[in-house]
Amino acid sequence: MKTRLFLTLAATWWTTISPSVTLAAVTSVFGTGSNQFTMVFETVGNPGNAAHNSGVPNPAGSVGYNFLMGKYEVSRDMVNKFNASQHLSINLQDMTAYGGNSPNKPATGVTWNEAARFVNWLNTSSGGFAAYRYPNGNVNDNILLWDPIANPADYDPNNPFRSRRAKYFLPNHNEWYKAAYYDPNKNGGGGYWLYPTQSQTQPTAVIGGSSPNTAVYTTVSLSQVGPADVTNAGGLSVYNIMGMGGNAYEWQESAFDLVNDDPSEQRSFRGGDWSSTHHFLRNVNWSSIEPSNFDYNIGFRVGGYADDPPKVPEPSSMAMVLLGVSGYLARRWRRK
Repeated sequence: MKTRLFLTLAATWWTTISPSVTLAAVTSVFGTGSNQFTMVFETVGNPGNAAHNSGVPNPAGSVGYNFLMGKYEVSRDMVNKFNASQHLSINLQDMTAYGGNSPNKPATGVTWNEAARFVNWLNTSSGGFAAYRYPNGNVNDNILLWDPIANPADYDPNNPFRSRRAKYFLPNHNEWYKAAYYDPNKNGGGGYWLYPTQSQTQPTAVIGGSSPNTAVYTTVSLSQVGPADVTNAGGLSVYNIMGMGGNAYEWQESAFDLVNDDPSEQRSFRGGDWSSTHHFLRNVNWSSIEPSNFDYNIGFRVGGYADDPPKVPEPSSMAMVLLGVSGYLARRWRRK
């Protein structure tokens, strides 16, 4: 009876703190005064979903927690306001030859290191902790790994790139893949689409818009001049996220070998751009370059945790709590 009571209490406690919660879209404000801007985040729920075993990389897409994904790619306006708000300055690609430099176009020509600096500022300027560890230096310096001795509160042995305390981050390959391709209702129990527009068939190529199963990319009959505005970049994924296929390639946090243990190793990017064919929008295609390098068609999107702090107790923490509860109950029972 006593053992059954303890197990019941433990199960009730665990269920209470770890429900699968579906959250609404979140709008966050960054910067101040004339340099203020908002970012809209969609919640990617259904934690613990099965991984996809026929995409690239294989497996991919399984995430054990709720998280946020920027509804839109980061815009040129956001980066310009970042540049005006502190001493670091991110260089943007001159897009005069590719449709112009309008403020709502995606921020392209950005290195991984510069994108990570932007994410750090989102965290620190809103009172949080930096996601990535940088030496004092140039905006395009490589990161340092978080260290278990020097940075115990930040160090994650499964991912020494990202601080455990950060709210915002560059999405890793599983987070990006899930937000783009996963559908919890596909096939009656969850599955993955080939394209990030909720489709197994090639999206309709458009120069802009938001119609279902459309994307900004190039076909034989449509040659794109440049990307669309980030809020007009095609149909949505299942999680209501725009432009994950086409418009601009997007950096991922993950190293291309999926082992985040070398600050200089190549970082992955995926999703296709305005000048690519539909093949590059599919879940079987991704690429990589060095984190200090850039290309005119690579931009980025920001991810975040749905919880703040975003931690569900880990098995070791859970064990310690249960042991504490067990000891407390045992002491009480012995007194009777």
